[in-house]
Amino acid sequence: MNSLHSAPAVAFALRTRLQAHVETLATTIGGRIVTTGLETAATYIEQKLLSYGYSPQRQTFAAAGHAFANIEAESSGTQHPDKILVIGAHYDTAGNFPGANDNASGVAATLELARCFASAELAQTIRWVFFVNEEPPYFQTEAMGSYVYARRCRELKENISAMLSLETIGFYTDEPGSQTYPVGIHPSYPDRGNFLGFVSDFRSAFLLRTALKVFRAKAALPAQGLAAPTSVPGIAWSDHWSFWQFGYKGLMLTDTAPFRYPYYHTAQDTPDKLDYSRFTDAVQGIAAVLEHLSG
Repeated sequence: MNSLHSAPAVAFALRTRLQAHVETLATTIGGRIVTTGLETAATYIEQKLLSYGYSPQRQTFAAAGHAFANIEAESSGTQHPDKILVIGAHYDTAGNFPGANDNASGVAATLELARCFASAELAQTIRWVFFVNEEPPYFQTEAMGSYVYARRCRELKENISAMLSLETIGFYTDEPGSQTYPVGIHPSYPDRGNFLGFVSDFRSAFLLRTALKVFRAKAALPAQGLAAPTSVPGIAWSDHWSFWQFGYKGLMLTDTAPFRYPYYHTAQDTPDKLDYSRFTDAVQGIAAVLEHLSG
């Protein structure tokens, strides 16, 4: 594997690439909705995957009279190729907004992780998936791209060992009181938004503990974990929800979005708001988690 954990020069190069992806998606392309930007973003993702040596495929489907597509690429395992770890991020935006953090950050991270693992020898398969229609009006409906994808996985009886959703992962701050939580979350959690959150339902709690332990051991960035009922606001707010519907275990990795990020779902969600140094730390830590889970 082309490691993301070595010299400062490697981290600087990763940071540069992450920022370039975010700026292309959020500024050059802009809003990524069906009437503008969505197809351009899909093409950008495909071109990057091709340049890394993958053969990306589209899963196309129709919703509300429009054509949509999930994009997938695969790093095949050598020992257990039928055992599949899915890493995903949605590339659409909430309205015609830039969506730098939500979710160009997740797309950028997934692209760079795919680049990192492109020539790796893996025991099991990693599948890189870029989902459409995560945002309203499709959120948590059968037209949500990840729901369409997870349903196909179940229909094909695929052995999805775990799904990790990279959702809004680029904003960090040390400001006291910057981190909030849903009602009912224990007050012992930190009040500063300077960590990456690992979120799951109770069925995925062991996966959460495993991933969190690896991240804390390898990453420079702090991390917090929470397994909670899906009724708690925020717990099911991304593409991992779809995999839960079909019996698969999954996590969301996030900076906690509206519980921290003041520009969530606004025109001010622009590339200058992201902390690219800590964003880079997050991606390096996630790479370690994937290396462990795919071993």
